[in-house]
Amino acid sequence: MKMKLKPIVEMLRNLNVDELTEVMMILTGSKPETVIVDPIKSFKELILKRKATSLGDRPYCPHCQSHRVVKNGHKDGRQRFICKDCKHTYTWTNNTILYGMKISYDTLLKYCDCMMHKMTIRQCATCCRISKSSSFDWRHKILDALQNMHNEVVLNGIIESDETYFGLSFKGCKNPDILTRLPHKRGGSNHVRGISDELVCVPCSVNLDGLSIGKITNLGRPTTDELSGFIKGRIEEGSFFVTDSLNSYDQIAEDNNLTHIKIENGKHKNGMFNIQKINSYHSELKRMINDLFKGVATKYLNNYVVYHNFINIAKESIIEKAKILKEFVCSTLCNSRGYKVNLRDAIPV
Repeated sequence: MKMKLKPIVEMLRNLNVDELTEVMMILTGSKPETVIVDPIKSFKELILKRKATSLGDRPYCPHCQSHRVVKNGHKDGRQRFICKDCKHTYTWTNNTILYGMKISYDTLLKYCDCMMHKMTIRQCATCCRISKSSSFDWRHKILDALQNMHNEVVLNGIIESDETYFGLSFKGCKNPDILTRLPHKRGGSNHVRGISDELVCVPCSVNLDGLSIGKITNLGRPTTDELSGFIKGRIEEGSFFVTDSLNSYDQIAEDNNLTHIKIENGKHKNGMFNIQKINSYHSELKRMINDLFKGVATKYLNNYVVYHNFINIAKESIIEKAKILKEFVCSTLCNSRGYKVNLRDAIPV
């Protein structure tokens, strides 16, 4: 069987994004998406769908959310608007990831397709014919916008929770003053064995419907307060909360009115409940970060957790996810700027 699949795999690797998408449509029986004839018109319709005023042909003010806006001429071929309340002027792209971008909207859509296929930054740059630095900035601007979707997720039903750990990484860091340890030469193990401050704790929760949350909370072992801050407001009351034997979860379940199902040490399940889904979640997350992307800097780890949640865990088809990604990240409120991406704190806790 492996010998029969090998030539097919090799053939698929030589296809571009559009061809891979067409193959996925054939395999899943999905209908092809509507062809975008005018990308700019499509973008304007998308903005109006989420931010239209009562007049219906212009977005509301991104500065004060007022609907009392009027058209205010053109600059560089782009329609401008002015708010009658705060007197600020703006364009269609204000407070979106497209603000200040020097590329076309259809190129950004193509980049989203590359991300849906989990291409590396270099592969995305080659496919979209842009520089590696632009590809890096675009990836994190898109993932910053996707964080807004992640922040709205509330889990219910049966939720499995556990923590996973990543080694501190200062990949790409050129400033020795912010390093909290001696740099590793081409990777290597931590200087301290076991769970220590050289490991970043990432608590994660996932339910059976494909919804998931995850975020860096601390270095080393988490305290009850740190785990509670991560869980608070993210799980509906009355849900089943399935965890390992960490004592902190007892207090968290009580504070959030959750039915706590604890898997004791040495056990794999408690009745019909287990934590296999969250263990699989952690395995897939580490496989993507460590194997596919060859490690990421700690300051970008939260973005890649959200990336994993959307690409690998959500149950929608790849075609549906691509549509959601394009519509959401291009129109949601996001002030991320490319020149600020690498200026983030080395350890975001």
